[in-house]
Amino acid sequence: MNGAVETVRPAVATLDPTERLLRSCRGESVDRPPVWLMRQAGRYLPEYRKLREGMGFLEMCQDVERAVEASLQPIQLVGSEAAILFSDIFTPIPAMGVEVDFQPGPTIADPIRSLEQIDKLRIPDPRESTPYVFEILRVLRAELASARIPVLGFAGAPFTLAAYLVEGKGSKDFAALKRMMYAAPEVLRALQSRLTEMVVGYLNAQIEAGAHVVQLFDTWAGLLGPAEYREWVLPVHAEIAARLERERAPLILYVNNGAHVLDEMLESGADVLSLDWRVDIAEAARRVGDRASLQGNLDPCALQQTREEIFASVRRISEAAQPARGHILNLGHGCLPDTPVEGVRAFTDAARALGEEQPRGA
Repeated sequence: MNGAVETVRPAVATLDPTERLLRSCRGESVDRPPVWLMRQAGRYLPEYRKLREGMGFLEMCQDVERAVEASLQPIQLVGSEAAILFSDIFTPIPAMGVEVDFQPGPTIADPIRSLEQIDKLRIPDPRESTPYVFEILRVLRAELASARIPVLGFAGAPFTLAAYLVEGKGSKDFAALKRMMYAAPEVLRALQSRLTEMVVGYLNAQIEAGAHVVQLFDTWAGLLGPAEYREWVLPVHAEIAARLERERAPLILYVNNGAHVLDEMLESGADVLSLDWRVDIAEAARRVGDRASLQGNLDPCALQQTREEIFASVRRISEAAQPARGHILNLGHGCLPDTPVEGVRAFTDAARALGEEQPRGA
């Protein structure tokens, strides 16, 4: 014993998956943590590979029937308790007037380096430019209504989208982007402003179409130190959080490699902070307290463990996250292509096994 006073929480009746996720996002009492996985629809599933045969990735994202099936596969095959829209962070970008290809990551035909290029970027009504996205969400919502399984929407954050648009492709250090930060800050500010308008409209349209929760992916913001993050990223996250219809759908914020900017993430106002595996979740829970819920944060490679080891890892993470107001079990990044299907099933089974233990929540 360390002398701490243990909080005895009231018992909570078994919740359905939608109630469990929404209550966890908002810091309300739940029977156990909900569970889903980033990149839960993907190449690790043989059924997904078969579904993708002969079809390009962007084409797949626009095919409502196949995208719905891909979104549903993790519910049916590995026991995930939420369906996330099958799409990509770059799905809304071509409608802005940018030529994008996948090789396999996004590549930009004409990287954006000037104010003149930014002035030409359109902010279309997403309902008109990407109608298939909202049809996928509506179909998923209807398909999963009887099982009360929630549907998540998502978007790429402006800084991460800008990283690709400026660099022209993926990079380890995004040198062109960082040069722009210091040598032409007005250009990067203008680009992020334009992207923020797009992201707010896109996510609010997803909420309108039925998303119970939305997640903002900022994969490359972890490249920045705390001071740079506070200058370039935090104001954007805070603006998006303030402008979303969060009374209808809570916001999850994910920053990859962001252990050093946890305090800044907390200032964004997001309902949930999604942590990668580099973050000590016990320390994060202590620092975050009742100001936000947490999501994560098993290393995706840990799904290579035995079933018993995965159960132990899930139990450890859940216990470490107890001081936070709420917790959603997830990975610290997306499922890798060589992830064993049985490892994913063990992860979701381990989450359900937590229902036999002490309920959590305020």
